[in-house]
Amino acid sequence: MDFRLTEDQKALRAGVRELLARRFDRDALRAAVDAGGTLDRALWRELGAAGFFALRLPEEAGGVGLGLPEAVLLFEEAGRALLPGPLIATHLAAGEVPGAAEGEVVVTARDGALVEWLDAADVVLGETGEAVPVRSVDPLTPLHRVPSAAGTAVSVAPRAGAAALLSAAEQLGSASATTDMAVAYAKDRTQFGQAIGGFQAVKHLCAGMLVRTELARAAVYAAAVTADPVEIAGAKLLADEAAVRGARDCLQVHGGMGFTWEADVHLHLKRAWVRAERWMPAAAAEEAVAAAL
Repeated sequence: MDFRLTEDQKALRAGVRELLARRFDRDALRAAVDAGGTLDRALWRELGAAGFFALRLPEEAGGVGLGLPEAVLLFEEAGRALLPGPLIATHLAAGEVPGAAEGEVVVTARDGALVEWLDAADVVLGETGEAVPVRSVDPLTPLHRVPSAAGTAVSVAPRAGAAALLSAAEQLGSASATTDMAVAYAKDRTQFGQAIGGFQAVKHLCAGMLVRTELARAAVYAAAVTADPVEIAGAKLLADEAAVRGARDCLQVHGGMGFTWEADVHLHLKRAWVRAERWMPAAAAEEAVAAAL
């Protein structure tokens, strides 16, 4: 069996990375942070035109006709770039909510007691009539809470398993990005006359980040092929750990610089924290895995 990506899948991933590098580079990321959670509608429509939301729709329905493994590659790149917005809800609503597939309509969905990007959405899936804004740790994920749904663990979004897997893919992309950031900084930053990457403690941090990232990658890719609920739960657990611990270790490698607002490390950590609590948080994923044992 060949577990490697096909040439078409590699081309898809490269194309999405190129698009995001052109339309959502570091300057755009920082501008989005400064804008305080304002959704870029032009970028949203461009994502729609590129097939981001219609990727899994059949060609006869105006989609790209690909599957969950290819969607995982797209969301991995979105996570790497820290692309903001209710990407998962809109992607899952393509073909069901008019305009979602084309990026003309922004769709969000209640996930348990939380709903993201409520003020920016055109369509909201799930009851949010009593939603109140809450302070989000991530400046690019505005959140509302539905008090009457407090303690609700089950997502009301359609195809919640796919949502959890796509969230895991975003976490995987973030873990990969922070690993690359840490390695690049360890090569460039010098201390005591040599690059800090030459010190054993730094090497161990970077190696641990890589191991967690690749373990999560194997689990996420495998779950994308099988679409098995238990494997999706396991993939979400591993991806959450890779993203959160990876961002923390990346911050450690950066030292004092990593704690500053100017460094991007904190943005990855904050987004990873938020994702870890949404679309199947750890407690729900652990219960799903334990029940299958």
